[in-house]
Amino acid sequence: MSGPVLVGVDGSATSMAAVEAAAREADRLGVELQLTHAFEWSATRVPPGVPPWDPGGSRVHGSVNSALTEAERRARGAAPGLSVTRTVLMGEPMTVLETESRRASLTVVGSRPPSRAAGSRRGSLAVRLAAHGRSPVLMVRGRPDPAGPVVLVGDHGRGGRAAAEFAFAEASARGTDLVVLNGWDTRTGKPRNGFAATLSTLRRSNPDIVVRRPRVRGGIRRAVVEASARAQLVVVGMNGCVGWTAASRTRISRATLRHADCPVAVIRAEEETR
Repeated sequence: MSGPVLVGVDGSATSMAAVEAAAREADRLGVELQLTHAFEWSATRVPPGVPPWDPGGSRVHGSVNSALTEAERRARGAAPGLSVTRTVLMGEPMTVLETESRRASLTVVGSRPPSRAAGSRRGSLAVRLAAHGRSPVLMVRGRPDPAGPVVLVGDHGRGGRAAAEFAFAEASARGTDLVVLNGWDTRTGKPRNGFAATLSTLRRSNPDIVVRRPRVRGGIRRAVVEASARAQLVVVGMNGCVGWTAASRTRISRATLRHADCPVAVIRAEEETR
């Protein structure tokens, strides 16, 4: 991946937290950070000669510039020396991020949607970007435990491998353990062979990472939410737009994106993002 890490900026506390997380991810990946602010077209009439994107004149320009300046300051504080770019684009914020994500290595969002449109729900932006964007998505939320592990919600197939690779890289960068939940065949009670093989391969190439695979009791949804309270990050895999659109309606995905007490990364198979 060589595209930038993309993060939306609206000046809110949640977007600034997302900026700091995005800066650390860009530094880990060795790519630039793209700070993006989206302007929605004004539905009100403006005086002749006034740009529709700036009905308030210099007040709007100053507010946006202030938000981007603070975001850049936060980003450089989190990752000194990082290459940072700013973009201001016209359009509904979720649509802008969805379009820009097509050339990004990772898209980072806060737990609050970047607009206050009626019907916006916590986690809905991450679900939409995961389904229709073209990059992995990281939703910054909760209160991550800085001493906790990275939690991988196990799966099999291409999406599972992509998520596992991301989770191992995060555990290595953070110097912490990796906890794998799920990945068990409910009929036999044994680990799924395909996913077990993926983990075995990655463990050999990452011998310093301690991998733990606790048995899940009481349901995977509950296990993921409970584990998130003691984790730095939860990583979930997916296999493409159609599969994820269906999966996003399940209790597990909804619980993870809406109720996890730490950031959640949704990773799609790389060959399906182009």
